[in-house]
Amino acid sequence: MTPLILSHYTATTCLGHGLAPMAAAMREGRGGLARCAFETVELDTCVGEIAGVDGERVPAPLREFDCRNNRLAHLALRQDGFDEAVRATIARVGRRRFGLYLGTSTSGILETEIAYRHRDPVTGALPAALNYRTTHNTFSVAAFVRELLGVEGPTAVISTACSSSAKAFGAAQRMIEAGVIDAALVGGVDSLCLTTLYGFHSLQLTSAGPCRPFATDRDGISIGEGAAFAVLERAGPRSSPESIALLGVGESNDAYHLSSPHPDGLGARLAMEAALATATLEPGQIDYVNVHGTATPSNDRAESCAIVAVLGAAVPCSSTKGATGHTLGAAGAVEVVACAIAIQQGFMPGGINTAAVDPALCVNYLTATRSGPLSRVLTNSFGFGGTNCSLVLGRLP
Repeated sequence: MTPLILSHYTATTCLGHGLAPMAAAMREGRGGLARCAFETVELDTCVGEIAGVDGERVPAPLREFDCRNNRLAHLALRQDGFDEAVRATIARVGRRRFGLYLGTSTSGILETEIAYRHRDPVTGALPAALNYRTTHNTFSVAAFVRELLGVEGPTAVISTACSSSAKAFGAAQRMIEAGVIDAALVGGVDSLCLTTLYGFHSLQLTSAGPCRPFATDRDGISIGEGAAFAVLERAGPRSSPESIALLGVGESNDAYHLSSPHPDGLGARLAMEAALATATLEPGQIDYVNVHGTATPSNDRAESCAIVAVLGAAVPCSSTKGATGHTLGAAGAVEVVACAIAIQQGFMPGGINTAAVDPALCVNYLTATRSGPLSRVLTNSFGFGGTNCSLVLGRLP
C-alpha cells in the first residue's frame, strides 16, 4: 500500500485533554485510572473517566445530538487545534473528497439507559424526548461530527468491539487508495456506560485494581473512555521527513469464539502478518509493538503467542491500557495516537502497574519508559468475535 500521513492528530483520555498531557503521562509512567464513581454504578473496580465530559455543551443547532458520547467527541475535536485543521483540509481538498470513518462500540447507549429510569409507570413507554437516531444509534457520532465540521464525503461507522477504530483506519486507507477521496478524518469515540461496566463484570473480566497487562497476577481489565482522531491523507509537498505515516494495515477474523481469542493467537498472527506484508516490511524492521494487552489471562497469553510467532521474543512491547484503561471502540485510535507520540518524541512507553511480567508469556515486555529513536511500530487491536486489526506506523520512507 502507499503510505498515508497523519497530518494532524489528537487524543483525549483519562490522562487529560489533548496531546501534551498524554505524552507527559506516557513518558513519566503515570496513569489516570481511579476507583469507579461513575453514575449509579456500584462495582469494585477502577475506570478511566474523563474530566469535563458532563459539562461539555454541543452547539445549539446540534442539540438533538446531545449525549455523553457526542459530548466527548466534541470535547476531543477541540483539542490541539484539530477541528480547525480538519476544516482547513476540507477547504483544500473539497467537501466531497473528504471522508469520515469512525469506530465506536457502545455509542450513546447511556442515553437509553437513563431513559429507562423514566419509563411511563403504566405503559412502560420510554420518554418522548429520547431520540434514538441522534444519540443511541451507532451512526450518531459520525452524523454529529459530519454536521459539526461540514463533511460531505463518504461516511461510515465501524462497530467491531475493541478493533473498531483501528479498522476505521483500514477503511479510510482503502477509500483513499481507490481514489474515491483524497483525505479523511479517522478515529474513534467510546464513552462510559452501565452496560459495559456491568456487562464485563458479569463476564468476570474486570479487575478490582488498576489493570496489569502481561503481569503474573493479571486478573482483568479496567474500562476507560476516550476519543482520538487523525487526518489521514496522501503525502505531498507539504509533508516532511518528520511526518508520521500509516505504512501497513492487516485485518483478520479467527472466528474461534464470541468472547475468547484463539488460544494460539491464530487471528492475531494473521493480522500482524498482513500488516507487515502491506507495509513490505520484514519482522526484524519493527522497533516496538503496542500490544492490545487487556490484562485478562487468555487475551494476553494468546497475543504473546502471536507476537513470538511473527516477530520473535526480542522485540520490545508494552500496553498503554494500564494508564488509560481499555477504551473499547476508541482503543485502536487512542493507541495509534500513542504510537505517533512515541515515534515523534523518541521513546517506548513502559506498561505501568505491571510489577512482575509473566515469564510464561516469553515476550520482551517493558515496565519502564525506554528512550531511543523509533522508525516503525506495530499496534494491535483485537475485538470480540475474533475481529482483529494490526497497523504499522512509522516515518515516511
